[in-house]
Amino acid sequence: MKLWLRRLHLVLALISGLFITCLSVTGALLVYAKDIQILSQPDKWQVSSQDEVLPLSRLMSAVERETGQPFAMLMPETDPQLAWQGKLANDEHVSVNPYTGDVVYRYDYNTTIYGFTMALHRWLLYEDGEKGKPLRNWVSISALVLIFELLLGFYLWVKPKNRLKRLVIKRRAKLRILMYQLHTVLGVYLLVPLLLIAFTGMAFNWKKPTQQVVETITFSEVETRPVPARLTASESLLPAAIDIAYDRATTIFPDARLFRIYFPLKAGEHIGFRMQNPGESHAYSWVWAHPVTGQETGRYDASSANVATQVWNFKYKFHTGDFAGPVVQFLWFFVALLPAFFTGSGIWFWYKRHYK
Repeated sequence: MKLWLRRLHLVLALISGLFITCLSVTGALLVYAKDIQILSQPDKWQVSSQDEVLPLSRLMSAVERETGQPFAMLMPETDPQLAWQGKLANDEHVSVNPYTGDVVYRYDYNTTIYGFTMALHRWLLYEDGEKGKPLRNWVSISALVLIFELLLGFYLWVKPKNRLKRLVIKRRAKLRILMYQLHTVLGVYLLVPLLLIAFTGMAFNWKKPTQQVVETITFSEVETRPVPARLTASESLLPAAIDIAYDRATTIFPDARLFRIYFPLKAGEHIGFRMQNPGESHAYSWVWAHPVTGQETGRYDASSANVATQVWNFKYKFHTGDFAGPVVQFLWFFVALLPAFFTGSGIWFWYKRHYK
């Protein structure tokens, strides 16, 4: 039985090893991809800080004059030396100076360091106009195989006797023995975070089944975020309305951090402010406003959601390691590389055993 399990452990590594290694390396890079992007190209992502940013209406008008396209989304930054990032109606992205309204950089999101790494990590770069991103399912399957491999490896360790004595690393041992000890010890000690990182990665694509797992564990249901009904008015967005709407949103949630602003591009759509209230792991609270009057049309405070919703919303921050400072972030960088190490070392053990 043990022999067959070892063979299954190896066969799964051989079949999905390349994809798991790709997910592992790109996942580790994503921990610091934005920092690398800013440091390597500061002229495209950084600006000289000034006293006050422009009102949103003036910023919108300046960008639209320069690009000929209205905003679809705008992401303000808390760091005063970082340019704000925006998405235009034609799907082009821009890096904007919030103090002057100048467009610092126009780009295709997937050609940036962060965007390319993200696209490779989540859907292997392949996009089909009609089918969307079909390889996202294969990425999720690879994550599921990784979970099975981790559990199978743990079983192979825990089944024999003297399991605790095998949780040691002898630095003076031969290379093959040392690698085997690292393979075992790291897999056992870091089993739980690896399982949860793989599970949260699947949750971005396979939402319903993973959400059901969360609901089963927490004995409650994940709340469905309310969405305001479409407006009957057909007027387009008025520049003055965005300033009124922004003031209203910051009054409703005065202690929240503004994460993104979504602009209406079609008749009946609202202005959407996505915000992070105190007590939230990520920005899941919303305020919606009328595009003509700027008055509130709806709100949602995610900080008061039930346990299942809070756990479900925590998946993004946990998956990226961005929830407890730089030490945890560095630990996540290391943990993210482990699947590549396990795959490579496992195949190496097999090769050394059969081709001495």
